[in-house]
Amino acid sequence: MSVQVSALSFRAKSSAYLELTKPDVSFLVVLTTLTGYWMAADAPVDWLHMAHTLAGTLLVASGTSALNHYLERDSDARMRRTARRPLPMGVLRPRQALAFGVLLALLGTVHLLVFVNSLAALLGFATCASYLGLYTPLKKQTTLATLVGAFPGAVPPLIGWAAVRGTLELDAWLLYALLFCWQFPHFLAIAWMYREDYSRAGIRMLPVVERTGRSTFRQILGFSVAVFVLGLLPFLRGMTGSLYLVAAVVLGAGLLQAAWSAARNRTNSRAKFLMHVTVVHIAGLCLLMMLDKHAL
Repeated sequence: MSVQVSALSFRAKSSAYLELTKPDVSFLVVLTTLTGYWMAADAPVDWLHMAHTLAGTLLVASGTSALNHYLERDSDARMRRTARRPLPMGVLRPRQALAFGVLLALLGTVHLLVFVNSLAALLGFATCASYLGLYTPLKKQTTLATLVGAFPGAVPPLIGWAAVRGTLELDAWLLYALLFCWQFPHFLAIAWMYREDYSRAGIRMLPVVERTGRSTFRQILGFSVAVFVLGLLPFLRGMTGSLYLVAAVVLGAGLLQAAWSAARNRTNSRAKFLMHVTVVHIAGLCLLMMLDKHAL
C-alpha cells in the first residue's frame, strides 16, 4: 500500500530522493572516475579540477539512476527486492522522480562542460542517453541487454581520463576494457540471485531465459578470466609498480575462485558471495592502482 505523499516529512522525502540516486552504484562510478583521472594526471594534481570532474560525473550518474527508477517503476513494483523503492511505494510521484532525474543529469553535463572540458561532458551525456535509451528498454526484449548496458557502464574511467588529457589514449581504453568485462560476473551473479523476480517483471535476463544456468555461469567464468588478465596489464604497460601486480594477482585469484565455486554449485548463496567479491575486487584494484601509480 502506498503512503500519502503530502503527509511525508521533509526528512522522509529527502531520504526517498537520495534513494533514487542509488548511492551504492554512484560510489563505484565516482571511484572508477577517480581512478581514470588519477592515472592520467601528472603531479601535482589539480585538486579543484578533480573535484569538479567527480562532482559533475556524480550528478550525471545520480540523474541517470533517478530516471531509471522512473522508467522502471512498473517493473520495480512487481519484484520483491524493488517493491519498496520510492515510486512503487508512492513515497514520491513519478513526475517528481522524472524532474529530479532530468535536473541532475543536465546539471552534471553542464558542470562537466563548464568546469572540466567538452569531451568529459560528451562522455557523461552519452552514458546517460545510451543507458536509458538502449539498455533500459532492451531489458524486456533480449538477454543482450546486459552486453549493451556494459558499454555505458564502463565509461566512468574514460570521463576521468578525458578530464585530464582532453583525449582518450590506449591506457584509458585498457581501464574501460577492465570495467567492461568486470560487469558480467557482477551483474550475472545478481541476475541469478533474483531470477524469479526478473521473471515476474518480464525482464529477459539470461538466467530467466536459460534456466539451467549453463550459459550464465559460462559467461561468468569467461569474463572473470578476462578480468584477471586485463587486471595485469596496467603493470605490464608500466602504469603501476609491483605492489599493484601482487594485489591484482591476489584479487584476481579470489574472483576466479568465487566464480568457479558459484559455477559448480549454482546456488543463490554462492552467487551472492560472488557479487560481494566482485565489488571488493574492483574497489581494491582501483585503490591499489592509484596507490602504486607510476608517472606516465
